Amino acid sequence: MSRPRVAHVCTIDLSLRYLLLGQLKFLQAQGYDVTAISNAGPDVPFLEQQGIRHIAVKMTRSFAPARDAEALLDLRRVFQRERFDIVHTHNPKPGLLGQLAAGLVGVPVVVNTLHGFYFHDHMRPWARRFYILLEQVAAANSDHILSQNPEDIRTAIAEHIAPSSKLELLGNGIDLQRFSPSTVTVDDVEEVRKDLGLGTEDVVVGFVGRLVEEKGILDLFAAMQLLRVQHSGRRWRLLVIGPTDVEKSDALTLPRARALFGRGVDDVCVFAGLRQDMPRFYAAMDVFVLPSHREGFPRAPMEAAAMQRPVVATNIRGCREVVVDGVTGLLVPWRDPACLAAAIGSIVADPDRARRFGGEARALAERKFDERLVFQKVAATYQRLLRGRRR
Repeated sequence: MSRPRVAHVCTIDLSLRYLLLGQLKFLQAQGYDVTAISNAGPDVPFLEQQGIRHIAVKMTRSFAPARDAEALLDLRRVFQRERFDIVHTHNPKPGLLGQLAAGLVGVPVVVNTLHGFYFHDHMRPWARRFYILLEQVAAANSDHILSQNPEDIRTAIAEHIAPSSKLELLGNGIDLQRFSPSTVTVDDVEEVRKDLGLGTEDVVVGFVGRLVEEKGILDLFAAMQLLRVQHSGRRWRLLVIGPTDVEKSDALTLPRARALFGRGVDDVCVFAGLRQDMPRFYAAMDVFVLPSHREGFPRAPMEAAAMQRPVVATNIRGCREVVVDGVTGLLVPWRDPACLAAAIGSIVADPDRARRFGGEARALAERKFDERLVFQKVAATYQRLLRGRRR
């Protein structure tokens, strides 16, 4: 009997490598013939070295009707040619185009993972309604929708995006063996700090993510300025890890940060770019911060929690799944640099509380963030849907 053929569709190869590679390799081990589809990019050779076949399809990450129509036709041609048994889409744009294309050619099983809705409560009503409509269109072409967090399931039902029968909680996970404090030594931390020009007495606030405004990075810059004034006896440093997302209109570059906040950005910030040795970098942080405006179920604070770092995050969908307020870290209001600074400062000022938060964060990660549970649920979903089709 031939192996079931499954295609995972993302916008960019970076997502395939850093968010989905473990899942793709698990599915291969379970007997699936796995193909990854995204824009061409620098991570494609690595995916292929790992045994993942890749097909390039041009997709934009912004709203571009003409180019989106071309991408829809390209996906349709790929699906028609390849005759996949399952198409599994990720992220808003591939979720819409991939599900539509799969429906047009009659792919037997279409699955979508909700990594967070693009619309949110602070969006203008007309824009929110528009993006809800797109989600409704996409969901109409899907057999099953796996949501990373339960709040998005409730939202999908309330906004009539999909019926409860089509929705299932998936959760999100990381490699708890890789992201473990036991993998990093004191010498490792000292080496990382030295390489970055960070002193042993510096208070290191860490951020990991795409450098775009919707990740709250400007709020974090403003909070760091407040901390430098309010706690002038300490040397505050902001360690920023992640790529500049040049396709996004709200992309943040160092020159733009300097224009907004002055040359003081250079005094407080260390931009480390995209890194592969993340456990060592989390271990070098005193506190991890994600002041994002929109999330599904963010990976970086899960990794930080697994590394026993206290986490400060915005009190929004997705972040509330990662941070237990007052137990593993603190949740703060959206777009409120003053509250963000107060939360960071309160954790740093109380080392015992910071250690307690870190210990509880690791315990939470062990209970909820094991990626193997996610992989198993995806495979079980495929088996159930394929059996239903064969009947």
